[in-house]
Amino acid sequence: MDLEPIFLTPVFQERIWGGTKLAERFGYDIPSSQTGECWAVSAHPHGQTVVARGPFAGMTLGQLWEERRDLFGHFPSDRFPLLTKILDANADLSVQVHPDDEYAKTHEGGELGKTECWYIIDCKPGAKLIYGHYAETKGELRAMMEAGEWDRLLRKVPIRPGDFFYVPSGTIHALCEGTLVLETQQSSDTTYRVYDYDRVDSQGRKRELHLEKAIDVTTVPHRDTDVRPHVAEIPGATVTTFVEGDYFGVQKWDVRGAAEWEQTKPFLIVSILKGEAELVHDGRTYAIRQGDHFILPHQCGRFTIRGMLEAIASWPRAGK
Repeated sequence: MDLEPIFLTPVFQERIWGGTKLAERFGYDIPSSQTGECWAVSAHPHGQTVVARGPFAGMTLGQLWEERRDLFGHFPSDRFPLLTKILDANADLSVQVHPDDEYAKTHEGGELGKTECWYIIDCKPGAKLIYGHYAETKGELRAMMEAGEWDRLLRKVPIRPGDFFYVPSGTIHALCEGTLVLETQQSSDTTYRVYDYDRVDSQGRKRELHLEKAIDVTTVPHRDTDVRPHVAEIPGATVTTFVEGDYFGVQKWDVRGAAEWEQTKPFLIVSILKGEAELVHDGRTYAIRQGDHFILPHQCGRFTIRGMLEAIASWPRAGK
């Protein structure tokens, strides 16, 4: 019984740039019409998900991590290492950059750095995102930031549904209006805001910028990360591996019938983006549908998904 799937109840975060797509697309009960983030699988203290049912119902993911490390393969980390989100960018997000582990540990009270990745669930026609910059030196980066030369500095990339972007720490980036994204990241909430379009909050105040720290941690010149998805056909499904990086691996599962897997990772996070199906494990059947998120624990063995769905699966890596 201990090794059954661990279903989680998401936590929602309101943001100045948020909207209502998390309710419209996934049926979530969101707190307002400016809901920007679904923290779907999180043990971060700023928003912990709770086990929805089963033997650990009512426990936070952080509690489960501390008390039953065996379920997570005794993964070598002092905290649950990953955070899975769905982001509704109803307006442009601030332009930002994240530190690496070493800088965050020194400057952010022991917080992890933040390498992340995005799977584009949906976006409006002609949508773009900001990924990287055109400065050749730190001095040029500083001068362009201080002069507000954002059109010259920021690199904009066209996007389509199904695109995948790997965003290492040190990469200047931003989602733009009309984008719905599943994000897999290190379990960190540290963001250095570079530019926020001079917006003000409900009290008429501009949000804080963090230019000095941003300049410290930005990779100069920008380096693109070469993502080369690997597509494999298995009976009943197509499995696309987007990345196996220093901190996580990420796949997309397109199930069309019945597909069987062996769970060989320390643990496996699964988020259902579209469709519905049955998850069969250890003689028990679980109904799963769009908007569900669950963890398959260490050594849970073989499982089968029967139905029609699209899912993103991720797992931790300790390669760095």
